[in-house]
Amino acid sequence: MENVRLGIIGIGNMGMSHSLRIHREHKVPGMTLGAVCDINLERRTWAQENLPGVAVFEHATELYESGLIDAVLIAVPHYDHPSLAIEAFASGLHVLIEKPAGVYTKQVLEMNAAAKQSDKVFGIMYNQRTNPVYQKVRELVQSGELGELKRVVWIITDWYRPQAYHDSGSWRSTWEGEGGGTLINQNPHNLDLLHWMLGMPRRIRSFCSFGKYYDIEVEDDVTAYLEYPNGATGVYITSTGEAPGTNRLEISGDMGKIVVENNRITFDRNRISEREHNRLNVDPFRKPECWRCEIPVSGDGGEQHIGIFKNFAKAILQGEKLLAPGEDGIHGLLISNAIHYSTWTDDWAELDRFDHEHFYELLQERIKSSTVKKNVVQKVVDVSGTH
Repeated sequence: MENVRLGIIGIGNMGMSHSLRIHREHKVPGMTLGAVCDINLERRTWAQENLPGVAVFEHATELYESGLIDAVLIAVPHYDHPSLAIEAFASGLHVLIEKPAGVYTKQVLEMNAAAKQSDKVFGIMYNQRTNPVYQKVRELVQSGELGELKRVVWIITDWYRPQAYHDSGSWRSTWEGEGGGTLINQNPHNLDLLHWMLGMPRRIRSFCSFGKYYDIEVEDDVTAYLEYPNGATGVYITSTGEAPGTNRLEISGDMGKIVVENNRITFDRNRISEREHNRLNVDPFRKPECWRCEIPVSGDGGEQHIGIFKNFAKAILQGEKLLAPGEDGIHGLLISNAIHYSTWTDDWAELDRFDHEHFYELLQERIKSSTVKKNVVQKVVDVSGTH
């Protein structure tokens, strides 16, 4: 195989953008656009007019059975990611899914099992993993330069979305259509990075507000308290209802403190660990000697989606290691589900023994009372810089 023939299911805002990058702009070496698929007639018409020579299908099964593709990108509403991925694996296709991996862990565990049984490449569009800033933070943490983790605080409230956004699609911001609000839509990247850089928390106690700022039924304001296996703690704060918002990540360890803000890293680095200083010091008020270091790293954000596509193509053609394996999608989703679950049950959510079935039951209760939006005008907008 010289080129990966990619099919795209779902040509809404993200799908349109991806299809143009691959077909018209030729930004992914080793990958061509073989076909697209969408149940919406208007979007299929757009594809026929803007993607000359690319086959257009209405149903995924038709696409899978066409013989025109080697791999598929699944860019449809969240609930359908796992089922379409499982069908794709059964059809002998490599799979790349948009975030999130799914809405609830039960279905994602089934998808991961299907991926494991296949011999196909499975990736997820965690494009923020290409950002040099987060790559460097992960390196500093995992190399031990920050020392043992003590605390993490991430205030990520610059995901502002006005009512017009929530009203831009019938499925948006509903339990039945989307399965959640800011946690399932805007925050999957951040929740993935949290796990990718620091590992998984042990348990979570959270407080979510539903429809606090908007006429929606899902969460738009969240505060979660995290506890890690080593005793470290964390606070995760997010909202779509603050303007201007904040994106500030602070990670404290024995060897100092890392702050990420405005795509820059500051490392207040102790010369010796705080625990060692505490053991040796006899002065009641002396702090460890600390140097402020501006970490030299590119702030350009990395290749983002194109970087994930390039890596996915190389994984298929050359066996390159995936930067964002599809199986990793379960981790950020588990944190997201646990935050919901803790609020719903007014109790701690234990991640190592999470009750996947009970979460599913509680979600179904909300889906039953979910309100279907009427008279919604579907909008196609430029999503550059929003993710």
